[in-house]
Amino acid sequence: MLRSSIATEIMTTLYVGNVPYPATEDELRLHFSSAGTVQRLQRVTRRSDGRTAGFLFVEMADRPGADRAATELNGREFQGRNLRIELARPLDD
Repeated sequence: MLRSSIATEIMTTLYVGNVPYPATEDELRLHFSSAGTVQRLQRVTRRSDGRTAGFLFVEMADRPGADRAATELNGREFQGRNLRIELARPLDD
């Protein structure tokens, strides 16, 4: 059952690159909610100074929402930058 849960989470999680540094979690959540229900945002920060790293992971509520976000929002401008969005892949073992 755990493996199924992990696979489902990966299928609904998006990698988002080229994120503007000053963008807030609320602004990002609003932007992605145009494609579906956002379950969680995970902003990645640099260990060296705690600043955002320019990419994040967005977990959508379901696969259709994740697919819509990847299709409709990829390459679209957000706060002056074109976001790069794709379905997240699991880390290699």
